[in-house]
Amino acid sequence: MEDGTFESLGYCADTGLDDDVLQWDQRADCEVRQILDRIADKWSLLVIALLDRRSLRFTELSRAIDGVSQRMLTRTLRHLERDGLVSRTVHPTVPPRVDYALTPMGATLHGTIRALVGWTEEHQNAIAAARAAYDSRAAAEREAAGREAAERTAVARAALSAIGSPQSTTDIEV
Repeated sequence: MEDGTFESLGYCADTGLDDDVLQWDQRADCEVRQILDRIADKWSLLVIALLDRRSLRFTELSRAIDGVSQRMLTRTLRHLERDGLVSRTVHPTVPPRVDYALTPMGATLHGTIRALVGWTEEHQNAIAAARAAYDSRAAAEREAAGREAAERTAVARAALSAIGSPQSTTDIEV
């Protein structure tokens, strides 16, 4: 087998050349991509960040995460539990009490999330400026496109009226 060739069609590991993103297997069925999709969604990031401090009940998580629906929070917690990042403890009380906590593996992920949040905080002003500049350019481009469309329409109407006459084509003498 040649260097850099996948062992099989389903093999998703690094080829050993370098850590360049182009070396990653980007197929939808790749485990690495599926894991990244799971942990990089906004609800998972928030849940992991909140659970770093202490275990929380479902309602505490729900109140702490603005905008998350009960269904999405339930799905997120189930996925994180399935991936081994969050543990779920059911206490035999009435009503039942369920606590969620980071597993040791989930706690190691929190450091990465903290670095991502730090990067975001450090660059948020530059990102806001880039967004404002982009929005300004996009608005100017939309206005220019609108003017060009109006000019083309005016030219087309002028051309049609110059070609046509007050008489219809059936009234023209041959």
